[in-house]
Amino acid sequence: MSNATFAAQGDSLMKDALRRLFLNRATLVSTLLLSVMAISCFFGPLFFSIELDDVSWEFMGTPPGEGGHWFGTDTNGRDLLLRSLYGGQISLTVALIATLVSLVIGVSYGAISGYMGGRVDNLMMRFVDILYSMPFMFLVILMMVVFGRSILLIYIAIGAVEWLDMARIVRGQTLTLKRKEFVEAAHALGVSDRQIILRHIIPNALGPVIVYVTLTVPKVILLESFLSFLGLGVQEPMTSWGVLISEGTANMEGAPWQLFFPAAMLAITLFCLNFIGDGLRDALDPKSR
Repeated sequence: MSNATFAAQGDSLMKDALRRLFLNRATLVSTLLLSVMAISCFFGPLFFSIELDDVSWEFMGTPPGEGGHWFGTDTNGRDLLLRSLYGGQISLTVALIATLVSLVIGVSYGAISGYMGGRVDNLMMRFVDILYSMPFMFLVILMMVVFGRSILLIYIAIGAVEWLDMARIVRGQTLTLKRKEFVEAAHALGVSDRQIILRHIIPNALGPVIVYVTLTVPKVILLESFLSFLGLGVQEPMTSWGVLISEGTANMEGAPWQLFFPAAMLAITLFCLNFIGDGLRDALDPKSR
């Protein structure tokens, strides 16, 4: 079969996946909502004339709509809408960076482990099993005791745990791909192992990886929110959705809006990411045609 035929097949597979993705209304709506949420969080604060910690003494703990505060204020008189947007910046940034860390480490580690096989594969996977056995909270607390609290530490801590699942997924794909004819042909042509992994194994394993990434992002957001809820994550004067939810929970009876708005923004983001992940899975799965 000619190279042109292979290229045509590749184009048709990609076009077919994109067509089915665009026909998925839930995915399109979720992508639109997520884009609006991200743009609002990162650019919305630019249109405010107040800062994150500015206090309105006459509007302390006021409900939504009073004094020009659309989401109301917290118990310290700070604008809840502005703090929710800043909280979205932190939560989304943590999710993207931690997911990128897990993607780079997990894909590289899993591809090398699966391709090498034998004792190397067993040794590398036993190391993964050891890390799996360590409680996540213990690892985070240990890192904070050793290195101190910082937002960078949260990126590293979450990324250092989330790559384990990614490595197992890529390893499984690699074990299948390395027996394919095109890999054997590359071997016969004298292509180095490094080039085979980078040019043949990893690109052909990206389908399941892309789907898993869309499911990892909401998981990372929940982990960051959980850490912040426990007081181990973002600290003042910064904030995140987890911090705001924690503060709102403490004032839930007297000021339910302080819990409702950040929790609603977090829930919408998580729903959108899960719908996008489902849409990508259906679009990239040949069995769903």
